[in-house]
Amino acid sequence: MKVCFPVLENQGLESQVFGHFGSAPGFVVVDMATYELTAINNSDQIHEHGACNPIAGLGGHQVDAIVVGGIGGGALHKLNSAGLRVFQAQQGTIAENVRLFKANELPEYMPGHTCGGHGHSQGCSH
Repeated sequence: MKVCFPVLENQGLESQVFGHFGSAPGFVVVDMATYELTAINNSDQIHEHGACNPIAGLGGHQVDAIVVGGIGGGALHKLNSAGLRVFQAQQGTIAENVRLFKANELPEYMPGHTCGGHGHSQGCSH
């Protein structure tokens, strides 16, 4: 299983998980079986609010799940429609969130529990 983590800066497993999916500069994909890491630049980082194309942002890389601090409803719907589950990251590094993910301790984002905008004062659930 390959899990994608949005990041501000790629520092491998020590990267901090970014607060929003669509505006993250990049992603780190962790292969949960081998712990092999793949870095991806977000090719959809510049977009109007609500116009995120999360699948395009992944640049053709195949992943099975996303772990992120926050995500908008439109992006969540598009990812879910593509068969991807999206989980809410906890504070900390990718390594810490990998441990929580493997222990089934990360809550899954559901419609209606997403971010209302790019600012934390606009209804984010994280």
